Amino acid sequence: MAEKIGLKNKKNDPLKENFIPAIRTFEGTGKNTIEPEQSRETGQSSTEETAGELMKGGAAMLDNAESSFYCLSIIGQIEGHYILDNTQKTTKYDHVIPTLVALEESDKIDGIMILINTLGGDVEAGLAIAEVIASLTKPTVSIVLGGGHSIGVPLAVSARRSFIVPSATMTIHPVRTSGVVLGVPQAFDYLEKMQDRIIKFIVSHSSVNEEKFRSLMNRTDILVNDIGSILDGYGATECGLIDEIGGIKDALAYLKAESGKGKGADRSSV
Repeated sequence: MAEKIGLKNKKNDPLKENFIPAIRTFEGTGKNTIEPEQSRETGQSSTEETAGELMKGGAAMLDNAESSFYCLSIIGQIEGHYILDNTQKTTKYDHVIPTLVALEESDKIDGIMILINTLGGDVEAGLAIAEVIASLTKPTVSIVLGGGHSIGVPLAVSARRSFIVPSATMTIHPVRTSGVVLGVPQAFDYLEKMQDRIIKFIVSHSSVNEEKFRSLMNRTDILVNDIGSILDGYGATECGLIDEIGGIKDALAYLKAESGKGKGADRSSV
């Protein structure tokens, strides 16, 4: 792995040390694959340990002879400044954002695949993750699986290319808040400005126009206890919110094509 991609600072790579426990580099052996070595501490092979790490972290390295991609899952609720109880599956923004920064800086990674199945959550935390994804220079692709609801919408469109499976759904509704709300104009003005920030991000990172998106957000004839819309995969692509219908093979094909362009440019500049 290190020789193939030209990894710099092998001993101090934060990605290797902190974020991808599944990757093992065999220093000085010239080997760049994961071998089923027996662990002295656990007696398990490295492949068994890797499977355990994937179950714990919800992330994986997709490695082949040509490229290395990182697969990141955004699932459950997007956890913000308050810790949710342990009965809920959550995505913690304070874990995801440093991981994305490390992926951007790592010479081992050629692209990032983001799997989305979230019911939404903290608006500012979700928008922060989306902004970081959108600012990455490495090829990124998102796939909506199951659901990409509420703040999951900007997360889905933040990647350079977005896919959705036909059976997935996306809920579009106005921003809401919980707890005490003062009945003063400033409070409602704050919510309106927050909604505008979300809409501007979505419109600028997808093909849906603002008028269409606002009409979907304000519909009153679809949701029983709320206003808004629910789009399936075909509806999300038809309105331009998501780029195209597709799954894992389509996302991998896109990442391979995009990473190939970058490598071609690097070779031509040498």
